[in-house]
Amino acid sequence: MSQERAAPLEELRGWPEATCRRELPSVLPRLLSMYQHSENWIEHVEILKIMVEMFLPHMNHLTLEQTFFSQVLPKTVKLFDDMMCELTSQARGLSSQNLEIQNTLRNILQTMVQVVGALTGCVQHVCATQESIILQSIHSLPSSVLHVIRSTFEHCKNSEAVYSGRFHLVSDLLQALFKEAYSLQKQLMELLDVVCMDSLVDENDDVLNMVVVIHSLLDICSVISSMDQAFHANTWKFIIKQSLKHQSALRSQLKHEAVVTSLCEDILSSFHSCLQLAEQMAQSDVQDNADYRLFQKTLKLCRFFANSLLHYTKEFLPFLSDSCCTLHQLYLQIHSKFPPSLYAASISKAQQEEIAGAFLATLDPLVSQLLTFQPFAQAVLDNKLDLPCELQLPQCLLLVLVMDKLPSQPEDLQTLWCTEGQVPEAAARRSLLEAVFHSFQQCSGELSLPVHLQGVQSKGHAKGAVTLYQHVCVHLCAFIASFHPSLFPELDAALLNAVLSANMITSLLAMDAWCFLARYGTAELCAYHVTLVAHLIKACPGECRQLVHLSLLLKRLFFFMAPSQQVEFIQKFPPKEAENLPVWQCISFQALSADLRRQAVCEVATVGTAQCRKWLGSSCTLGELGSLKAVLSALLAVCDSAGETLDTGQQTAIMEAGSQLWAFLNVKQVIGQPCVQQTFSLLLPLMGFFIQTLDPPLISQVVALQTAVLKSGPPDHVRLAVLDFVSSLGKLFIPQGFQDKILPSLSCILTSLLADRNWLLEQHALEAFTRFAEGTNHEEIVPQCLSSEETRNKVVSFLEKTGFIDETEAAKVERVKQEKDIFWEPFADMTAEAAKGSSSEPYAKRARHEVPLEEEYRSALQEAAGALQATESLLRKAPAPAWLLTEMETLQERIEKIKRCVLQGET
Repeated sequence: MSQERAAPLEELRGWPEATCRRELPSVLPRLLSMYQHSENWIEHVEILKIMVEMFLPHMNHLTLEQTFFSQVLPKTVKLFDDMMCELTSQARGLSSQNLEIQNTLRNILQTMVQVVGALTGCVQHVCATQESIILQSIHSLPSSVLHVIRSTFEHCKNSEAVYSGRFHLVSDLLQALFKEAYSLQKQLMELLDVVCMDSLVDENDDVLNMVVVIHSLLDICSVISSMDQAFHANTWKFIIKQSLKHQSALRSQLKHEAVVTSLCEDILSSFHSCLQLAEQMAQSDVQDNADYRLFQKTLKLCRFFANSLLHYTKEFLPFLSDSCCTLHQLYLQIHSKFPPSLYAASISKAQQEEIAGAFLATLDPLVSQLLTFQPFAQAVLDNKLDLPCELQLPQCLLLVLVMDKLPSQPEDLQTLWCTEGQVPEAAARRSLLEAVFHSFQQCSGELSLPVHLQGVQSKGHAKGAVTLYQHVCVHLCAFIASFHPSLFPELDAALLNAVLSANMITSLLAMDAWCFLARYGTAELCAYHVTLVAHLIKACPGECRQLVHLSLLLKRLFFFMAPSQQVEFIQKFPPKEAENLPVWQCISFQALSADLRRQAVCEVATVGTAQCRKWLGSSCTLGELGSLKAVLSALLAVCDSAGETLDTGQQTAIMEAGSQLWAFLNVKQVIGQPCVQQTFSLLLPLMGFFIQTLDPPLISQVVALQTAVLKSGPPDHVRLAVLDFVSSLGKLFIPQGFQDKILPSLSCILTSLLADRNWLLEQHALEAFTRFAEGTNHEEIVPQCLSSEETRNKVVSFLEKTGFIDETEAAKVERVKQEKDIFWEPFADMTAEAAKGSSSEPYAKRARHEVPLEEEYRSALQEAAGALQATESLLRKAPAPAWLLTEMETLQERIEKIKRCVLQGET
């Protein structure tokens, strides 16, 4: 500092208070000029301290902004930034040997502490004013102070990296600087707590000033979050308080998305810290009270942040459109780290209950608030929502929670959630029920484990753990029970789409819900749904998974029909008409009353056998055997569910039809033609039902054909049909004259199926073998089937229920997580067209691959060759009908025509 300037400054320091007050008008301009033109940091600070300590107390508080703050603070902020820049730059050369740099850095830090102290003096002076403080009259002060505070905290936070291993050389001064900034912020928040906005001042300027203050404090929160939990929480408390205090003025100006995002980040950060502490305590053998106190303190912080978010969303909900995705993700992220999630931290039951009661409980009212907000519904139900594996269960649980809350809401809110997006400018979204089913099918790992959740408390019974399937099913049914009548079309559509889903477990959930609706609703509603499903079954173009699902649904729903409704159903779909057999093949005749059962059984048996005889007596080829699929399925349904109702004549007619159809089958046809495979797979259980009355020669033919078919590697469904038939032979005593033909083949069949590597076939083979072994009189077959040590061990393990993989719960969870990552549900994203395209394929459970034209030609010729072979076989058994020669000549003409086309194509 120059001697010329130092002398006047020293003289001013000796002035009494009265002199300072009297000379203020003449001295202040000179000091301001010196301050603006000084280039020495120490002189800057000295002048600043004199102005703040000696002259500021005598200034008019109404004109502080114009006379002092606006002229001093910008220069002060620049001074502080310059010192901070120099400090950071010089810190790289700091070492215990380099005393010059060490002294330089310490001098800079001491000067910065004095600057922060001077700013504290400014704030304290304004706070000491007894009169009302208008923000506009001090607007430079908060923004300048907050800039200095943030810069200080950032430097302290990064000090380990800035000073590297020499931090200890300046740690005392850094600590002093932090404490000064800490104190300054506390003083500033006390000041801002009492300021008000002047209605006479330009409202926009005043509002913008407060917005700047709040967002500056928000930036400071992001810096201090990992430095001081209590201070961090107090800063947030102040932000929320000021936002609510000036809500009417700030609501349209605040950057709500930034506030919500920052608050959500802090919630997640504190929650993760809480889980880490709980996990450490669970892994530790020694209970440390200090760890538990820290856990409780962190949990309390979680709750504080959650309550802050709750208050903020309540007051500013209409302005949070852009924050709904963030809030949605917050819910998912929290629940992904907490049981029952597969990705949850390993914490004790006691800590789970503490966290759930103190923190997670606050998320429930948050969802209640957001429930009424259309953008939140859009975010949750967005049909382009692509969630990672760990967030799929939380999404499902959130949707269940929404279902629980909606019944108490007005109809328009239920309509918002339960219908697809109708807002043109909004992205496409699912209805709530569609979203529940979609989300449910993504939880394959949680369903297979299965994870358990807290059950619903019933009268007189405590809550028990239930599987995820049970949890969703119970809450879904409760939601359906409260469904508003105007939304029933959406309910019907959602249930039907889910039943037709490629995901079997999702389809079963929809069926369970539909059955609940049938029982809960009126008899008319049940009858309507049964009729609807029956029409859909008749409309199915061929064998497909949708038909399998609809058939199972119809069978279950039919049990809930009132007797009078069953009579009407029989009138609408008379079983005596062949076109209705696709419907009756799906129905259990046990669901009918005794009189109706006798009538329906008689009519199905009569029309079924008539259709078989019609086919046998016509000129139909094996390629048209598929037309008998529904006929044979209906006859099988009669035998399975009402076989005792069949009289002797009907049983004989069915057996004869089956025997005559069997005569048409051979190995090549069964292996090469899907329609013949279907007939083969239906005839086997049909014959198995009449096994006690079948002629031994026919049984011998059946077993021989089965043996030959198995050697050719048939599809799985054919092998399953063989298993069912073989197990039924355990009840039969085979006559001595046929044992040499049947028993060796039978042993060969069982041995082959027991050795199958397909886990599903292996399980069925073990069950079928057990039934056969328990019931057969031909015990010598049993050891023949167990000649292989591997097969023998497999059967022993099955009977003793041993041999299971010894897997810990943690290992099982890890395996399921890996499987979930690898085996993403293959049909989850199947488009409607893909599903439709595969619906008429004979292999309903296999994805259809396009085959080249050459393969299509080859397939067509194989079918034609098969038909000719069948004709030759018939000629050996009986004389040809009169019309056969004419038809053969017509076929010959078509063959010649095709040959000419081929030749023309080659030329």
